[in-house]
Amino acid sequence: MGDIVQIYNDYKDRADFLTVYVREAHPTDEWQMKSNLKEDVCYAQPKTLEQRVAIAKDFTARFKFPLPFGIDEMGNTADAAYAAWPERLYVIDETGHVSYRGGMGPFNYKPAEVRDWLAAKYGAVKHEAPAAAAAATTSSNAPAAASAPAPAAPGTATPASSSK
Repeated sequence: MGDIVQIYNDYKDRADFLTVYVREAHPTDEWQMKSNLKEDVCYAQPKTLEQRVAIAKDFTARFKFPLPFGIDEMGNTADAAYAAWPERLYVIDETGHVSYRGGMGPFNYKPAEVRDWLAAKYGAVKHEAPAAAAAATTSSNAPAAASAPAPAAPGTATPASSSK
């Protein structure tokens, strides 16, 4: 989740983002995982839209998730159209065409590929090295490198299941 949030923070001025909540991947009444118990994210499979909305609200509040958030309707139209379950990343370009279709998560869920697509279109966003790494570099008499985010480029794209 952190990778997507960082990508969003880096490119939100250049592309629209949308996270769409589809059916639960590991509900308590179907296939519960130990990691869900550890992270205290245990939900039964929602049977109503109101239940999906409640779970989505809990998730966005609990994890302070900043991305725009949509909820698939109970007929699972978005899930069916994008093969979104359990998780998947898409980039939809300004013409409405899928420019990037990520693999099915969790094993083929690769936010770095979305970052690469956005970097190719809008320029790479570089981050300063963490303080410890910068101090180590400086102490070895090598110049410390720091760079600012690339300026916003005009245009639109749609990473992580979004459109602009």
